[in-house]
Amino acid sequence: MAFTLAPLPYAFNALEPHIDAKTMEIHHDKHHAAYTNNLNNAIKDTEWENKSIEDILANVSKISPAVRNNGGGFYNHNLFWEIMGMNGGGTPTGDLMSAIDTHLGGFEKFKETFSTAATTRFGSGWAWLVVTQDKKLIVTSTPNQDNTLMDVSDVKATPILGIDVWEHAYYLNYQNRRPDYIAAFYNVINWNKVAEKFKAAM
Repeated sequence: MAFTLAPLPYAFNALEPHIDAKTMEIHHDKHHAAYTNNLNNAIKDTEWENKSIEDILANVSKISPAVRNNGGGFYNHNLFWEIMGMNGGGTPTGDLMSAIDTHLGGFEKFKETFSTAATTRFGSGWAWLVVTQDKKLIVTSTPNQDNTLMDVSDVKATPILGIDVWEHAYYLNYQNRRPDYIAAFYNVINWNKVAEKFKAAM
């Protein structure tokens, strides 16, 4: 198969108490696995079978909705696991912090803007910190499993941080309290990994 489900890079309980082990297990082993399998099935025996996920996302308007939904789910969750960690939290440093100060009005203002984007995303979707094509940091959100690498996205940019606000990401622990989940998320962000992605996007 073209794409494989990578193991979670830490134990299921590594992000507790902020994100519980059972949610992480179901989210990774069931939801992310399903996106991966469904993506592979959707591109099997097509011209997209041996393309990178980035190439696929850049052309989703030309492919079936199944590829858009599952390709987005595959990519988004890979990034989601990567930018969290058991030693997360704190604040970014260096060039990333400077860019947040310059483009987003400082770290506290970024958190306010990011939390609002995540809270007000109607239904299911994602909130993102992205690097635009003109090398600026902005906060945005997308519905369902869309992201800003897709040619259907209103904003064309490289995601460096994302939060999943589908209910399956938080409902076991937080029920309908999405703002509480979003607030907890800042305690598990691996800012070193986000900084790596920022550097690569720049």
